[in-house]
Amino acid sequence: MATERYMVMDVALCHDCNNCFMACTDEHADNDWAPYQAPMPWHGHRWMDILRHERGENDRIDVAFLAKPCFQCGDSAPCAKAAGGAVKTRGDGIVEIYLDAAKGKDLTKDCPYGSIWWNEEAQLPQKCDFCAHLLDNPSWEHGVPRCVHSCPTGALKFYTEEPAAFAKRVEAEGLSAYKPMDGATPHVWYKNLHRFTKNFVTGGVLRGYDWAEGVEVTLEGAGVKQTQKTTAFGEYKFDGLEDGDYTLTAEGKTLATVSLKGASVDAGDATL
Repeated sequence: MATERYMVMDVALCHDCNNCFMACTDEHADNDWAPYQAPMPWHGHRWMDILRHERGENDRIDVAFLAKPCFQCGDSAPCAKAAGGAVKTRGDGIVEIYLDAAKGKDLTKDCPYGSIWWNEEAQLPQKCDFCAHLLDNPSWEHGVPRCVHSCPTGALKFYTEEPAAFAKRVEAEGLSAYKPMDGATPHVWYKNLHRFTKNFVTGGVLRGYDWAEGVEVTLEGAGVKQTQKTTAFGEYKFDGLEDGDYTLTAEGKTLATVSLKGASVDAGDATL
């Protein structure tokens, strides 16, 4: 079975340094990689975009970052259907825009993820193609796209594997696709995606006037039951939760009842 190309991004390791974005711009701006790519404009294009999401309330907040290139969705993607043959999927799963056929076709509105950009000067739609010109070049010793090579935290990984092997990786590492479409075959997957797409319940526990460390707190509701111990600062945080009603208890006492409705909740501090 032939191998395909896959990118994996760990949301927990992304610090919004934008090295991936800058490496992409450095590789493509003013560089003509025909027949793969026309030169990217210096301004306005973010083939590797960084989405930001702040969660929480009061001083119990966090921020998650999601690196978003083209997801390489396959021939069933809306852009491919709208392009009239100008967008095709290679054997390794990379979705390419063919320069001559795509001339004058603005496909920006045909990507539900906003991953296609319009080059006014060249009159071309453009997007990430995993630096296919490098992957096809035997002299490119790193064997990965520039964005992956430049990531300082290891948030971006790149794999060349048979689909069956990657499917096992998806299951073993708990990977998820971002807003998957019916019939699509994305080649960009995420680890710890819940930090961007789901919410948490947090709070604190005191014993007397001191923060209570090591207290076992139980969260129950919306079909889940989870238990964890408070930190040295008496805090707990249950993450990756769906919307619903939850009850928090510790040592037989109800600490709080909360309702998640599209946003994370600080349940406040409770005294045992």
